[in-house]
Amino acid sequence: MPRRGEPLRKLGFLTIGRFDAADPRPGIEETLEVIERAEALGFDSVWLRCRHLQPGISSPVAIMAAATQRTRRIELGTAVIPLGLENPFRLAEDLATVDLLSGGRINPGVSVGTPMQYDHYKTALYPESHDLQDFSKERVLRLLRALRGEPVSDFAGTVGIEQFTDHIQPHSPGLADRVWYGGGLSSAIWAAEQGINYLTSSVVSTQDISGGTSCVDFATIQGQQIDAYRAHHPHPERARVSQGLVVIPTDSATDEQVRRYREYAAGRLERTRAPQGPRGMLFSPDLVGTSDELADRLFAHAGFQRADEVAFALPFTFRPDDYTQIIRDLAEHLGPRLGWSPADSR
Repeated sequence: MPRRGEPLRKLGFLTIGRFDAADPRPGIEETLEVIERAEALGFDSVWLRCRHLQPGISSPVAIMAAATQRTRRIELGTAVIPLGLENPFRLAEDLATVDLLSGGRINPGVSVGTPMQYDHYKTALYPESHDLQDFSKERVLRLLRALRGEPVSDFAGTVGIEQFTDHIQPHSPGLADRVWYGGGLSSAIWAAEQGINYLTSSVVSTQDISGGTSCVDFATIQGQQIDAYRAHHPHPERARVSQGLVVIPTDSATDEQVRRYREYAAGRLERTRAPQGPRGMLFSPDLVGTSDELADRLFAHAGFQRADEVAFALPFTFRPDDYTQIIRDLAEHLGPRLGWSPADSR
């Protein structure tokens, strides 16, 4: 685990890939340029947030496909694809195709549950079956079975001059082992039991607290979730856990950037003081500071202490030059202080 003096195995970041709805191409191109820049800086991974009916990445698999042709090494992940809007059969075909193009670098992170704002577009998405859809974890299992090459058809053979198999084509060996799932304590245990990798984020539920609700501390809850995941995984030594927090280094930032970054974090601080909503959702404070300051806070963080790798989240509303500065400082300043070294130097 990444304690002081021990190496951090993998460093990555998560981007929302924003664009102007009236002129989306420049923003989409910018996302691809960010991925290229990340590889040049030695990052291990870039993760794409998935957003539907918003000016953000609605088709992360297409973005990853384009990125495979511009990069050679960096891992490409999704955090996360909401499976409620996907057909696992078709998604498996697309993911396997892109994984083969990448040389085995795709890390599909997925989620389940009723899609956000579903009632407003369910008849457009599923005209005849919107009230019959199963949004449970079975949707993840369907995807896993397809990616593993298990039969999806009861026919294999030749019809005329056309050949058919009973499993998804193309098949990309190993891709199923790179599927990720996020969520709270029960989801962590379920993911472990399925042998799926575990994504953490900047929000937890206080309902997951072990030993009572008197201790409402984000890092403690996240640490307990990771411990539970490892305890239930059949091969804990091979289990991958990624921590995702909003982390903003300021080493090379201008005074004006530092001011805006701190105002951004301060404006979101109130939601971190107490649980929110019926499930008691608790948000992590955004971490802003020099890399020395951030390293001290992370090494003391119970979640970070238990993670194998990190995918720090870029804030939604910053400017392109802000992202350039943050990404560079992550690679050149914070990463080395966390015991990480660029991929090309290992």
